[in-house]
Amino acid sequence: MNTKRLVQYALLLLFSASAGWAQMEKAPAYPLITHDPYFSIWSLTDELNEGITKHWTGAEQSLLGYVMVDGQAYNFMGQPEPPTEVILNASTEAPYTAKYTIIKPGDDWYTEGFDDSGWMEGETPYTDQDEFGGTVWISRAIWVRREFELKDVDQINKLLLRIRHDDDAYVYINGTLVLNAPYSNGRLETFLLEEAVARSLRNGKNLLAIECINTGGLAFLDAGLSNILKSNPDEKCLSAVQKSVEVKATQTLYAFTCGPIDLNLTFTSPLVLDDLDLLSRPVSYISCEVKSNDGKTHDVKVYMGASSDIAVNEISQTVYAEQMNEENMRILKTGTTDQPVLGRSGDDLRIDWGYLYVATPQGEGVTQNITGADVIPPPFDIKSGNKTTSRRLLLNTVYDLKQVSSEPREALLLLGYDDLYSIQYFGQNLRPWWNRDEKNSLKTELAKACKDYKSVIEKCENVNRTIYNDALNAGGEKYAELCVLAYRQAIAAHKLVRSPDGEILFLSKANNSYGSVNAGDVNYPSAPLFLAYNPDLLKGMLNGIFYYSSSRKWKKNFPAHDLGTYPLANGQISGGDMPVEEAGSMIILAAALSYIEGNTAYADQHWEQLTQWAQYLKTEGFDPASQRSTDDFAGPLVRNANLSAKTVVALACYGMMADMRGNKALAHQYTALARNLAHKWMAMADAGDHYALTFNDTNTWSQKYNLIWDKILKLGIFPQEVYTRETAYYIDMQNAFGLPLDSRKTYTKSDWTMWTAALTDSDNDFEAFIAPIHKFARKTEDHVPLSDWHDTVSGRKIGFKARSVVGAYFIKVLADQME
Repeated sequence: MNTKRLVQYALLLLFSASAGWAQMEKAPAYPLITHDPYFSIWSLTDELNEGITKHWTGAEQSLLGYVMVDGQAYNFMGQPEPPTEVILNASTEAPYTAKYTIIKPGDDWYTEGFDDSGWMEGETPYTDQDEFGGTVWISRAIWVRREFELKDVDQINKLLLRIRHDDDAYVYINGTLVLNAPYSNGRLETFLLEEAVARSLRNGKNLLAIECINTGGLAFLDAGLSNILKSNPDEKCLSAVQKSVEVKATQTLYAFTCGPIDLNLTFTSPLVLDDLDLLSRPVSYISCEVKSNDGKTHDVKVYMGASSDIAVNEISQTVYAEQMNEENMRILKTGTTDQPVLGRSGDDLRIDWGYLYVATPQGEGVTQNITGADVIPPPFDIKSGNKTTSRRLLLNTVYDLKQVSSEPREALLLLGYDDLYSIQYFGQNLRPWWNRDEKNSLKTELAKACKDYKSVIEKCENVNRTIYNDALNAGGEKYAELCVLAYRQAIAAHKLVRSPDGEILFLSKANNSYGSVNAGDVNYPSAPLFLAYNPDLLKGMLNGIFYYSSSRKWKKNFPAHDLGTYPLANGQISGGDMPVEEAGSMIILAAALSYIEGNTAYADQHWEQLTQWAQYLKTEGFDPASQRSTDDFAGPLVRNANLSAKTVVALACYGMMADMRGNKALAHQYTALARNLAHKWMAMADAGDHYALTFNDTNTWSQKYNLIWDKILKLGIFPQEVYTRETAYYIDMQNAFGLPLDSRKTYTKSDWTMWTAALTDSDNDFEAFIAPIHKFARKTEDHVPLSDWHDTVSGRKIGFKARSVVGAYFIKVLADQME
């Protein structure tokens, strides 16, 4: 612990009792319910009551909250979903046909006067996926024209376009471009169109025209139009005034004023890394605490609701809901009627099997009911039956707290999700870890969670303090706030299960980047968080790759890139081999585990594979030819200096493990080889005041983040002058929102910048690298779960969100632990 950090830590301890533990107060998005890639609900607005809460993919998953104070209603959580009507159905609502062509038409193809008599006619959707039916589309592009008739267009209030497109889509209405969407989505995404577009609609014939280009992979196109109906919400319902929000490692805390009542709302997802049973329990708490702020007593009711959309992939799916009283709890349960268990795989997907549970302790004044989502809130007094089948339901819980004084009163809601089966692992469906022996039920888990509420909250508060203080001591306040923000996001992009052989499997989903299961180039950057706080979870991230790569299913002399597409871990299907990248990652992470645990017990189990991969790197890795890498955003590179450095470090790691195993000759061979290659690397990458991006172009530069493992594992392969020269050069290359990844573009990967920052021994330089990333997190205009890929000039997201790779932020914490 250096002197500057010691002073910071002492001051924190001195003032914490009265001032509280400072945490992140401004974020791109705010985690509310975070357990795994499917059970993950966020607020994408700075004020909790400004918008509808959403799944990390952007799909609406509504949580609602109201409080009634002496007859006056206040909205404190979420926004009600506006009532809509279908103008033009999508195929999920009712089949339809449209005219289409796969031969490029004339330039005026999207206009109303265009002659489409030579076009084909086919039923939607247009896709290459048999499961959806419709019309087969396997060409690169498709052009679609759909005429439709309208009556009473003056009744159209706000026009919504709903479209699912894979990939790029360009949409026209009556000859006017209304949507330019050069990307792919995985659901019917809704776009509010400009008022002028709505006004262009007329009674009689209208035209919807779409061009969709399949840039690679799957193909899909379907679209429809809807109208947001004019509604008359209760004008007497006021917005609660949000006074503050704090994001802590395991909690997000809001404070509101609701007239004469203060309301504190706390979301707790108990992601406690050293308690696997608690970590895997898919139950979050929503605590609503109210008290008088004017010295008087007030009549108070609290309402909290959850949408059945949390249990569907598409809002068109039919759900079943029921009400029950069990385990001394009131429980509402909902899920789809068809229950397609593990029936879908991909990126932009939500779970549509298993069941959402909304529970609360039984007590006087607590009632629950089920209503349609079109009920205009606040629904304090709505009556309903205890079983319902429909689309889009609300699960409602009301707490009549009666007279509330300055003494706080609490309303506690528990949200849980039973996914029944979590992962298909090489043909076998696996239960979640909490039900690995198939003897448990979510009702039992809810009862445990309720009974242990106070002790669980205490554990979470301890985690909050530990995560913040460790990061503060390692890198300062801004660094600590970034680590806090990354914590839940990194963990909740995984699912914890047990393999058929009894091993831990902690399987990541590559959120917002193809949806791969357990991708090596996702696990590698996220590793520092788990190395720091529970190395067994890192083993759970490596076990699947070791198993697959040693099986007859994998026949290559380097590791697999991934295990499939989430949640189907049946083997790599992407064809996206990264031989040097993944071989280096697996060896380095095995060495890091050996270093932390003080033995090679884990590496010993996989020594044959590690040896094979070291031999591959020995022959192919130092001066890599045409190798895919994790940083190919600007195009693939040959003679990649950072990838070469990874090879050198990995070979040294193999030598370190050989030495720990007592094989001195093998250790000497690989350590000497690594040292020799390091000196050769310095000469080949030398660009004067820095080292180049590639060996063949000294007019370039790049972040050499892979060197960090040489430093923190104390391998001593590269001399200190390499770190010093590189970090000094990087300081001058920074922009307002960070250090570019390399000289080709202005964007960066913040996970790698964190590793680069940790190369320096200077507190001031480290903080200089961290400050722009912190600025991005606080000021970016992209309200999504933290992106790791952003432009350093504009502060805008380039791509990626909600990914586990932000676990990389904990590299400085890990480095300090390994001092």
